[in-house]
Amino acid sequence: MVKILSVDDELDLELLLTQYFRRKIRKGEYEFVFAHNGLEALTMMLRHPDIEIVLSDINMPEMDGLTLLARINEMRNPALRVIMVSAYGDMGNIRQAMNNGAFDFATKPIDLDDLSVTIEKAIKQIEYIRQTQREHAQLEDLKGDLAVAGEIQQAILPRVFPPFPENIDVMDLAALMTPAKDVGGDFYDFFRIDPEHIGVVMADVSGKGIPAAIFMAVSRTLIRAIGTQGLTPEECINKANELLCMESANNMFVTVFYGIYNVKTGELRYCNGGHNAPCIIHSDGRTELMKVEPNFIVGALGGMTYKGEKTTLEKGETLLLYTDGVTEAVNPSMEEYGEQRMIDTLSTQTAHTCRETIDGLLQNVRDFAGEAEQSDDITILALKRLG
Repeated sequence: MVKILSVDDELDLELLLTQYFRRKIRKGEYEFVFAHNGLEALTMMLRHPDIEIVLSDINMPEMDGLTLLARINEMRNPALRVIMVSAYGDMGNIRQAMNNGAFDFATKPIDLDDLSVTIEKAIKQIEYIRQTQREHAQLEDLKGDLAVAGEIQQAILPRVFPPFPENIDVMDLAALMTPAKDVGGDFYDFFRIDPEHIGVVMADVSGKGIPAAIFMAVSRTLIRAIGTQGLTPEECINKANELLCMESANNMFVTVFYGIYNVKTGELRYCNGGHNAPCIIHSDGRTELMKVEPNFIVGALGGMTYKGEKTTLEKGETLLLYTDGVTEAVNPSMEEYGEQRMIDTLSTQTAHTCRETIDGLLQNVRDFAGEAEQSDDITILALKRLG
């Protein structure tokens, strides 16, 4: 039902409107309420906040139509439409009313057929604005939900550093995840398997937004649950692949590097499932990409066999894991940051802590990108053997 307020000091207009629109009134499509001047109209609008169309005369006692229009504008209701009515020769006031925001006008004597068309036109605009308002409210709700989801996503990642105080003399470890949007698809993880071994994970889920964030949470939970059982890295990724293939929707997948680090010997056993090759920063500053098997991505195709590898971190060496948000960051000229620029940056940070190494790399990426928008999540984890 559309509620229409008619404001006119001529009482005959009430009868005229109710008679002409009687069918729509009986069907519940229109409801008319009446006032005889601007002051009464304002009172009526307080009583009936659901009024959507005001049909107002310009020349009235106590408060004229132009003053009423100004008061209605102060209400800042974008869905309220005002149709002004005046004598045929009163074009000055009609023009002023239109300049002040009136939707349309009618002249006396009123052509009710023409008025009916004008009202229908106003209703269509009101419906459009209402729909826009509903969509805006939904977007605001979604924006709030995304902000909360982003906070939850950050909360499920390990954030206490140093994470293993009992090993503070033999290893350093730090990590961060900087999503491009409210929520991201990257994740890092680390967890103790036994007194000598620590699992480290770096992963990047395909896609963006909420689907990627949900698949990220599922992937992290599965890999951690399997990894803490003490399986080898290749066994862990094999098992995770089969389980994720069962859970995957919309052809989503994840690239994963999973390693098991021995805090006493520096041995690193690892399996790379389609992820970027990690970097090794040697104590003399030489930096290189690790050799990784060309294993398939994880969660896309069942029955795959993943191969594992191993290496040893010497004292003073740092393992750096990252996602392609680092190497594929672009500047305003659409040039990519690239692997070589990353290697050159890392080679200057041999004496740094893991946190300093990560912060230095991230700042260098941001300096390179300049004003260009971050297009992908940036996630970095560094593990350094101290003794």
